[in-house]
Amino acid sequence: MSGNNSKIRTMLAALINGHKFNMFITVLIIVNAILIGLETYPAVFEPNKRMFLLLDYIILIIFAIEIALKIIVERASFFKSNWNIFDFIIVLGSVILYNTPYVSVLRIFRVLRVMRAITAVPSLRRVVRALFMAIPTITSVIIVMSIIFYVYAVIGTAFYSKIAPEYFGNLQLSLITLFQVFTLESWASGVFRPIFEEIGWSWLYFVSFIIIATFIMINLIVGEIVNNAQKISEEIEKETKEIKDDTSEIEDLKSDIKELKTMLKK
Repeated sequence: MSGNNSKIRTMLAALINGHKFNMFITVLIIVNAILIGLETYPAVFEPNKRMFLLLDYIILIIFAIEIALKIIVERASFFKSNWNIFDFIIVLGSVILYNTPYVSVLRIFRVLRVMRAITAVPSLRRVVRALFMAIPTITSVIIVMSIIFYVYAVIGTAFYSKIAPEYFGNLQLSLITLFQVFTLESWASGVFRPIFEEIGWSWLYFVSFIIIATFIMINLIVGEIVNNAQKISEEIEKETKEIKDDTSEIEDLKSDIKELKTMLKK
């Protein structure tokens, strides 16, 4: 019986790790995302409500079967991967809440199913991993940015509160205004020009803030994420090279064994 079980597990492992199966799941995730998007249009959803519910039910069953097969193959090691736990929570939450009155929570889980595309596409996994690796650096940059925002908000309130009270009337308004300037959204026409007409040197305040907060700090975050992505790519290349070396060694061993067999036959 154990031999049969091991054969079944080997067959299932070949199935779930196969390229075609992974492509099928990826396509299903995309279809699920499109269906969720179409449901936001009442003119499309209401006449075809039963069809949408049926398709959603079928997709959920397939996702549940996929998770069950992975657990059968990988057993306890399945829960050692954070990506597998992420998939498991999303699918389990969708199954548990499917026939309950918690419609709003179910919708959240249905939308989260779209995020399974991250686990299905290796390149997306690398990007997310690089993003998580950059969190310590991003935290440090955010602290520095908070200090810069506070200093500039105090300066802005001190100099521009009487000229533009709607933007720099107090510290809170100054911080909100600086965030608008930070996003570069209508900062010139909406905020800067009325103040510039009254105070000619005010351009130094705005330009210096944009250079420091927007350009330098954002580039630090982006640079850290790019560096981490490059590190991950180098690790993958190293692992791939090691696998290739192992494969070549196995091939050499096979050829040596063949030579020995021929020699023994003689």
